[in-house]
Amino acid sequence: MTMAHPDHHIVFLDRATLAPEIVLRRPAFAHGWTEHAQTAAHEAVERARDATILILNKVSLTADAIAHLPNLKLVAVAATGTDCVDKGACEDAGIAVCNVRGYAGATVPEHTFALILALSRSLIPYRADVLAGEWQKAGQFCFFTHPIGDLAGRRLGIFGSGDLGRQVAALGRAFGMDVVFSDRKGAVQARAGTMPFAQVIETADVLTLHCPLTEDTRGLIAAPEFARMHRKPLLINTARGGLVDEEDLERALASGQVSGAGFDVTLPEPPPLDSPLMRIATRPNVIVTPHTAWASREAQQALADQLIGTIEAFAAGQRAQLLVQGRR
Repeated sequence: MTMAHPDHHIVFLDRATLAPEIVLRRPAFAHGWTEHAQTAAHEAVERARDATILILNKVSLTADAIAHLPNLKLVAVAATGTDCVDKGACEDAGIAVCNVRGYAGATVPEHTFALILALSRSLIPYRADVLAGEWQKAGQFCFFTHPIGDLAGRRLGIFGSGDLGRQVAALGRAFGMDVVFSDRKGAVQARAGTMPFAQVIETADVLTLHCPLTEDTRGLIAAPEFARMHRKPLLINTARGGLVDEEDLERALASGQVSGAGFDVTLPEPPPLDSPLMRIATRPNVIVTPHTAWASREAQQALADQLIGTIEAFAAGQRAQLLVQGRR
């Protein structure tokens, strides 16, 4: 949509991060609209130069880039995580920042448990065995080439007690699991409703990550933590790449410190073919999915609707949904 003398020019840098069938309606105010399927970081400034509102999902927007965008008034992140944007630089420049929240309350927890169930019951390797003719070779009604475990009675340790962590907890309780939330790593005393970080690491049968990537959480799970995993747990990450040291994970799997891993996120994305996570991806006790935990049709449409609604609110002078307020 392009109108004469628009109030805003909107540029979407990576529209292909939403599925083609998702309806992204145009905002109900005068505006110009430009979208690109994908944008490399070095292309961002040139493509965003005339934008007053910039939409992005995973394109990196650095302080240097922000300094070259004097017309920019709002950065709208089409996701919950905003680590791709230098929010401090935006604040210094008077640029508002918003994200999308609450749209993934069903899709991410369901994907988390899809990984937990598939690994607990060895679904992937059993399927491979069936396709390879192992059932016929067994000569009986079933065969036992991979371990199978129930979730009922096992401890589920959750890192992150936001909306997604709480929804995962609800699913865990429905399966009869003993659900515990971890306190922050290094906390002197556990907060009410949480268990000390080290105790969760040592006693959980399944560990699942639902926290943001910050300087405090980068490398949250690494060699010292793997060494303390006495229960040889499953490790699930549907949050952010970088929370787990992938090289240490590779060693932990090789030594049996963990019994399996289900990862939907890596750092960077996509991962290089020779990265630790890609090296372990062929193991029968590892499942790697391409950052699709969030991507049910329902969740993507809710994201798109909220994204445009927040942009409309900003254009109307409403600031309640902003992470960085920007200039008024």
